[in-house]
Amino acid sequence: MLTGYITLPWWGYVLVTLGMTHITIVSVTIFLHRHQAHRALDLHPAAAHFFRFWLFVTTGMATKTWVAVHRKHHAFVETPDDPHSPHNVGIRKLLSSGAEVYGEAYTRHPEVLATYGHGTPNDWLERHLYGRTYSSWLGVVLLGIVYVLAFGPIGLTMWAIHMMWIPFFAAGVINGLGHWWGYRNHDCPDASTNLIPWGILIGGEELHNNHHAFASSARFSTQPWEFDIGWWYIRALRALGLARVKKIAPRLCRDPRKSLIDEDTVRAVASCRLQVLSDYTKHALQRVYREQCKPEDPTNRPRRFLTRSQSPMDTAIQQRLAQGLRDSAILAMVHHFQTRLQTIAQQTPVSLEQQRQLHEWHQQAKTSGVAALEQFSEILLSYSLQPGTPPVTRRPLTS
Repeated sequence: MLTGYITLPWWGYVLVTLGMTHITIVSVTIFLHRHQAHRALDLHPAAAHFFRFWLFVTTGMATKTWVAVHRKHHAFVETPDDPHSPHNVGIRKLLSSGAEVYGEAYTRHPEVLATYGHGTPNDWLERHLYGRTYSSWLGVVLLGIVYVLAFGPIGLTMWAIHMMWIPFFAAGVINGLGHWWGYRNHDCPDASTNLIPWGILIGGEELHNNHHAFASSARFSTQPWEFDIGWWYIRALRALGLARVKKIAPRLCRDPRKSLIDEDTVRAVASCRLQVLSDYTKHALQRVYREQCKPEDPTNRPRRFLTRSQSPMDTAIQQRLAQGLRDSAILAMVHHFQTRLQTIAQQTPVSLEQQRQLHEWHQQAKTSGVAALEQFSEILLSYSLQPGTPPVTRRPLTS
């Protein structure tokens, strides 16, 4: 019987396969995603070249095509122009044929590369090897040969699993389930969700809603209990002098000692507006909905539209929302306060006028006569930026 140069017990082959695929997903999340697509960190040339080589032999993906398609996804998320939204192409197709959907995004629309692929590597290796058409099969064929030489016939199985890893987990699970099922920390204008527990398998990419909330952040975790293994690898690279973090998401905290809407409050609300709006949904909007609406009568209830107030809505949904707000004066009031808070939070750079508006919002909510609004006004008053996190702007407040 033919054998390879390396003989292992059955669990040894499993560990080697998982280890090899793990390096691939780490290369995708650190190099392609956080470094190249979003410029959240800089990598030392040695680290960058390792990741490029590894992706060449394990996926055949060219940096420019991956980056271009991903940037277009962020530019048109959940719209008909989104290259891989499960709400457009279907969740089953993304889970079963995610890689093909990704490939069609630039083969059918080659202008995507010129529009969204700027700033990616363009050196001799990229022009003559990594970025050439034949690289999509040359590298992975070489990897298959190495697997067979090293482990014998079972190496083909290990290689096949490796080849399916990124198409299923990255293209299918992240792009599919990550916009279909899970929990949300931030009320983004899309359907992105966080998935758990997938951290070891997909390198922190399971925190997809967090990423869409802060796309240029090198760290995907935003809650204390969330674990972004990709961020820990970045920290290790930084300790070795191989990476420089450019930006991380600001973190919101609460200081119960605060007694007025001050500059720190405005910066916290502006920097963490999606988290603020999510808190409002949880502590005010959903509470009022439960108090005002009968759970057993779901007809024309506006809850799911109210809690995704930033998402694009078609005419039918807008009509249902309008009807629901007409049926409940208190819901209409809470929705109005939500819209005003969203408008105030989106203003940049922060200003004295924004502080005045937020103070006025707080006072009106505090005296609204709606218990949920009054309690959230106290939550708003306590908001502060966690020390060491970057605010929207460090310039003084302007009039």
